[in-house]
Amino acid sequence: MTNDRSESLQSHPKPGGPRRRLSWLVVAVVAVAAVAVGVYALTAGPDDAHEAHDFTPSADNPDPSLGIEGIVTVDYPPADHVQAPQRVAYDQSPPFGGAHDQYWATCTGIVYPEAIRTENAVHSLEHGAVWVTYDPDRLSADDITALAAHVEGEPYTLMSPYPGLGSAVSLQSWGHQLRLDDVRDQRIADFLLALRQNPNTYPEPGATCSTVRGGFDPADPPPFDPSAPGADAVPVNGN
Repeated sequence: MTNDRSESLQSHPKPGGPRRRLSWLVVAVVAVAAVAVGVYALTAGPDDAHEAHDFTPSADNPDPSLGIEGIVTVDYPPADHVQAPQRVAYDQSPPFGGAHDQYWATCTGIVYPEAIRTENAVHSLEHGAVWVTYDPDRLSADDITALAAHVEGEPYTLMSPYPGLGSAVSLQSWGHQLRLDDVRDQRIADFLLALRQNPNTYPEPGATCSTVRGGFDPADPPPFDPSAPGADAVPVNGN
């Protein structure tokens, strides 16, 4: 009888035995995993969320820049040309659309060391370029180098200082602008991907960014004029 009872007890483990401990172990593992997921959701930075957003233009999303935080848009139709030294009374600074010089600023991935004439740069935007500007009083030499890495050698881009900008960096394409305070902000790359030569967002798809003989000289570009346009300035709409 003693042996039978002993075998019976061995066949039916007491509560709290191996099975109960295994169940608690499973619950603990699940709980830890849930906490880990929650912590990631709370601590994941904007770069983690950004990976899920594609800023490449497509038929379903012709202007993905509208998903960039801080983007500003204005509807500028194709506008009239002016001839230097004629000025345009722009409604934005830096401007990103409207009347402009008859010659575009060369926009073949050039980083201009000095500020250039605004009216020429706006014409480049009409051709599908992105104009990267920065306040030289707000950026270090290393910052300028980091920003220039987005532009150097990249077709349909140009970069120049813009005194009195009001922010560290400002990006312009036709009808679009984005102001930023950090040259390492991921949105710089997003803006370029979404808007550089995006045929859905500028008036003259297929227009060149190369230098035209007798026009804008990238080796000696017309200088930036910081003064206010005079009474004879052409309105931004060109009328």
